[in-house]
Amino acid sequence: MSPDKSRFDTSENPTGEQPNAGITEYETRLAEVIALVARVRHQINNPLTGVLGHAQLLLREDLSDKVKQRVLKIEELALRLAEIVAELRAVQSPERSTATPDAATDPGKS
Repeated sequence: MSPDKSRFDTSENPTGEQPNAGITEYETRLAEVIALVARVRHQINNPLTGVLGHAQLLLREDLSDKVKQRVLKIEELALRLAEIVAELRAVQSPERSTATPDAATDPGKS
């Protein structure tokens, strides 16, 4: 490109695309990723809430030490997954903090 031409001149652009076309495509793909993250969060969080709830109900029962340790491990792992799901919220909604709980750890959320 000659030095006197504007750097936004697309006459030498081999694809003929305008510079904004790439931005629009990027924004479209970003919106698709955000929608996918929302679906993944929902699909993981719903059964996770059930697993965690059942584990916590089991812990109210009279269990042998061996069984109680297994149920505590299930609860621990479910809470770990809930934290990961909550972190995905930052990708879905960058303006939110990742420290907010999801339904698996906060029954008021769904």
